[in-house]
Amino acid sequence: MLEADFIDVKVIKLKKDEQKKILVKYDSKEKLFQFRWTLYKNDGLVVFRSYDKIVAQNILYIRNKNQSFRFYLKPKGGKSYDVPYVLVKFKAFDYETNEATFELYLSDKNMQISLKYL
Repeated sequence: MLEADFIDVKVIKLKKDEQKKILVKYDSKEKLFQFRWTLYKNDGLVVFRSYDKIVAQNILYIRNKNQSFRFYLKPKGGKSYDVPYVLVKFKAFDYETNEATFELYLSDKNMQISLKYL
């Protein structure tokens, strides 16, 4: 993963059960991406997320292959080979403040997507 492949990089810090909402806009559509974490145990961070009526759970680890998850922002179409997506990467956990730090990367080669952090 090279940061040059991504057009938007955002650092987000969240406390337990604090929800982050991001409005995704493309064409004439608006969709909401939401995520939060609920548990940090044995170096694993449990993350709940939803986008476009799809709900999922991930367990992310800082020092493991499971550092991140990605989700596609648009359906894969016939003319669009490079489907835009967001990659959410777990970067750090601060025991003193009980906050998890994430980096969000937007991959959008055709510049179709607008993100609004709510």
